[in-house]
Amino acid sequence: MWSIVGVTLKGIFRDRVFQGIMLIVSVFLLIPVIASLSMRQVTELSLTLSLSLISFILLLLSVFLGGTSLWKDIERRYTFSVLGLPVSRQSYIIGRFGGVALFVLLTALVLGAAAFAVVLYSSAIYSSDRPIVWSNIALCIIFDAFKYILLIAVSFLFSTISTSFFLPIFGTIATFLAGGITQQVYEFVHSPSSIALSPLVKQLVTVLYYIIPNFGAFDLKVIAIYGLPAHGIGLLLTFAYFVVYVGLLLSVAAAIFARREMR
Repeated sequence: MWSIVGVTLKGIFRDRVFQGIMLIVSVFLLIPVIASLSMRQVTELSLTLSLSLISFILLLLSVFLGGTSLWKDIERRYTFSVLGLPVSRQSYIIGRFGGVALFVLLTALVLGAAAFAVVLYSSAIYSSDRPIVWSNIALCIIFDAFKYILLIAVSFLFSTISTSFFLPIFGTIATFLAGGITQQVYEFVHSPSSIALSPLVKQLVTVLYYIIPNFGAFDLKVIAIYGLPAHGIGLLLTFAYFVVYVGLLLSVAAAIFARREMR
């Protein structure tokens, strides 16, 4: 399995994805210039733009690397040669997922270092009224990476079901959009203002709430930007949610892929 993780990482670097990421890092140089237009909240705006840019880049990587990794292997018939070796299909799926997930985590660390440099530069030139809590910023970037690793697991599940890249790509995007609002929809449906909704609708929303990943739970931008206290128990529960959900998705994906016919 670890050899497949290594091969996956080498393939991503061979496709020059990381070089493209390093090129995008140059965009961070423009953030202090743009943030200086705010006049009053330069540091806060620099931090907001940096975290948003990191999130956007990780989203693109998760959708396209996660959605096309398995599909490209099958199209190039690379899967047939690998599965001819003493490697189980379950190990193959987990190895491919692990390689993509490690690359996303590595990218988050590189982009996080760039964001730290931008915020440090902005705070040195324009003093902020609020203290910068660096640990909160680090937590925000780490949990952002967890969110997109979970999204990669979703895309791998779609990849084991579909024979083309359309379902993995668009299914992953749809899941991400739905998972970002499930908490708000659930709270609205179970609030007193939703009294006009039928019990069937409420039950359906509740079922979907527990099935669709809750990506909103991983968003820590507010505590990072405004230096709010981070709740340790809440972070531990979110991490446990991440581990359990990824485990379930990979288990289902491995079970489906083990029964899939290769042609």
